[in-house]
Amino acid sequence: MNYVIIAIFLIIILLAVLKAVSKDAHLDMNKLVDYLGGRDNIIKTEVNLSRFRVKLKDISIVNKEGIQKLGAKGIVEIDDELKIILSNNSTQLKKYIDELK
Repeated sequence: MNYVIIAIFLIIILLAVLKAVSKDAHLDMNKLVDYLGGRDNIIKTEVNLSRFRVKLKDISIVNKEGIQKLGAKGIVEIDDELKIILSNNSTQLKKYIDELK
């Protein structure tokens, strides 16, 4: 009987951990688009592995701190472009932004 209780307890812990990990891995794409200055501020997007590259009309309105809080591993600004390291979410984000336009 004790083994059944322990097994149920471990399953509950496992499910809680998996839910927390999947929630952290999910990028809030709507917020990211807002932090980039909105869809009208985005000119062009490209993906190279885990890097998401975005060309913007006005880079001064970008909320880089907000982007990092969403899970970006790093942000590099070059002229009117941002290179954002997003791990596995880069391709999903490009597809999402392309569908917005």
